[in-house]
Amino acid sequence: MTAADTSSKSDIADFDNEDSNRSSNRHFSDVLAVNLGRRGLLAGGAGLALAGALGGREALASGLNNSGVAKGLLADSHFSTAEVKSMLARPGFAAVAINRSNQITVPAGYTARVMFAWGEPIGANGPAYLDGGLNSGADQEQQIGMHHDGIHYFPIVNRPLREQRGLLVMNHEYIDQPQMHRNGPTTVNGVRVADEVRKEIAAHGVSVLEIVQRGGVWQRAFSFRDRRITGATPMEITGPLRGNAKLRTTFSPTGTEARGTLNNCGNGFTPWGTYLTCEENWAGYFVNRDATRPREHTRFGVPSSASRYGWETVEPRFNASTVGANAESDFRNEPNTFGYIVEIDPFNPTSIPKKRTAMGRFAHEGCVFAQPVVGKPVVFYSGDDSQNEYIYKFVTRGVYVPFLGVVDLLESGTLYVAKFDDNGSGTWLALDVNDAAFRARATAANVVFADQADVLLNTRLAADVAGATKMDRPEWGAIDPANGEVYFTLTNNSSRTAAQVAPANPRGPNPFGHIIRWRETGNDPAATSFTWNLFVLSGPQDNSRILPATQNRPLNADGIHASPDGLWFDRAGLLWIQTDMSGSQLATGPFGNNAMLAANPVTGDIRRFLIGPVGCEVTGIIYSGDMRTAFVNIQHPGEDGTLGWPDGGSTRGRSATVVVTKDDGGVIGT
Repeated sequence: MTAADTSSKSDIADFDNEDSNRSSNRHFSDVLAVNLGRRGLLAGGAGLALAGALGGREALASGLNNSGVAKGLLADSHFSTAEVKSMLARPGFAAVAINRSNQITVPAGYTARVMFAWGEPIGANGPAYLDGGLNSGADQEQQIGMHHDGIHYFPIVNRPLREQRGLLVMNHEYIDQPQMHRNGPTTVNGVRVADEVRKEIAAHGVSVLEIVQRGGVWQRAFSFRDRRITGATPMEITGPLRGNAKLRTTFSPTGTEARGTLNNCGNGFTPWGTYLTCEENWAGYFVNRDATRPREHTRFGVPSSASRYGWETVEPRFNASTVGANAESDFRNEPNTFGYIVEIDPFNPTSIPKKRTAMGRFAHEGCVFAQPVVGKPVVFYSGDDSQNEYIYKFVTRGVYVPFLGVVDLLESGTLYVAKFDDNGSGTWLALDVNDAAFRARATAANVVFADQADVLLNTRLAADVAGATKMDRPEWGAIDPANGEVYFTLTNNSSRTAAQVAPANPRGPNPFGHIIRWRETGNDPAATSFTWNLFVLSGPQDNSRILPATQNRPLNADGIHASPDGLWFDRAGLLWIQTDMSGSQLATGPFGNNAMLAANPVTGDIRRFLIGPVGCEVTGIIYSGDMRTAFVNIQHPGEDGTLGWPDGGSTRGRSATVVVTKDDGGVIGT
């Protein structure tokens, strides 16, 4: 018997950083260099002179007058006028200093505690977590998944007086095999141990947990709504790809069903109260050893020799090679059932999750919607988290009507991809087989799409054809509640070369990342054009820039950061930034452990609020309804081998959800 570790951080990073884009489309860096040069630059370093504010938030900076956000907060019985004024002026805490401690660090006056961690039981009588990798696959199917990521809080309206109760829903991105098993992953004659694979599949997916606050303390409620959705849970295929020949397998000869959801990273939710989980770097779970592989595998990077975890040695569905007489007799199409936004009704534990193919197939990182307007389509944004990939927008065909309950608006619509022009303008390019411009570009590129289902199955190729702008790993998006501006993190890009940037933008490669923002034309989320700008160039003090109109300076010691990833606006307009550094950038240099920072988009004030333990990524944030509790996810602590968080001593690291509160009971960030 031999042991093989196939899940080290370096391996995972290789999948995250994969560059399978061979199109000749322009890099965002090329566009940025021209744009910054047009606006005037300072020579050398990160000395960039760029007018950053797109307008519309001045009311928040000056007070309550004419602020729709302020009026909404004042209408909420949770907040006084004084609290609202304080909220609009945030951040209002003293920044925490950079460190590499194996603990959670928050500002003075705040407390952070672990609420629950990987392996804890879903039901009150479920199997307990056993340190040392002693739990079985059957245990894991009844336990909270590994590597918590995107999170959302759904309040339960009919709650007793003075009690907050709701559903906390989170996804689980991937697994660390050395932490999962007693001696790491094992193989016997090249075949994985079946129960280890069962356990790994079960550790993926989504956890739905009911929680309640009693006596000021949040705790598990252990209700009938608690649920695990795993890498083996039955799913429904919806939208244009439902029943398509390219989705037919032995499991679903009709191409209408799938099994499980994998590598879920960022998340989203809908105005009608459902949770959206985003299948990101799913391609590496499969292998296709055919001499000739279809474009729906190659453009997404399905491996040709070995999968990420070796599941195909005991689970045939992860072998996408041709082994049968037709698609209905093997799993050659199994990878085609992944790469989607999955919609889950958290309040109905018997509901079947739906893979929304109309929203495109790629490495989805988050899904955020613009403020819905009654009688108008609902608009969602999502990034494709791989090097040199794209930012997308989905506009529903149906329109928003409140109070209808769960609806199927994600069943159909138009998918667009972003093109960032040199002059600070941009265009949304329709990925629509019936769009004349798209058809013309496909013809010129000698690329044939049989129908709209073919376009969506090959979303990356369609975006290549359309002429979208290559970006530096688009990650999470966030919508400013004050003016509807859209913010996106571009976490880093090691493959950008110096030849692809201008001298005034010396980031080739781009190790630190940045945050871009745009405003849709006419403030209409469904518009097909926009204006764009930068909010921050992340990095150390000598190679960074904060760029609102009131600022144009390097980041100070309170705000330096690298590899921005998670991104979220709270109701009062404070922007939360979470980092995902890895490797040498995490172990050495000026940044310390991964962190969460708060940013005021008007003033450019960025302050470090929370620092995670050694080896972790800080990811996922949501508030309770009264904004006095923040739920934050700590992913893969101790992935570098450091022991002891959160359980102490020589225990293995466990991803966990942390509850952060202010000691005086105030609103977070004030």
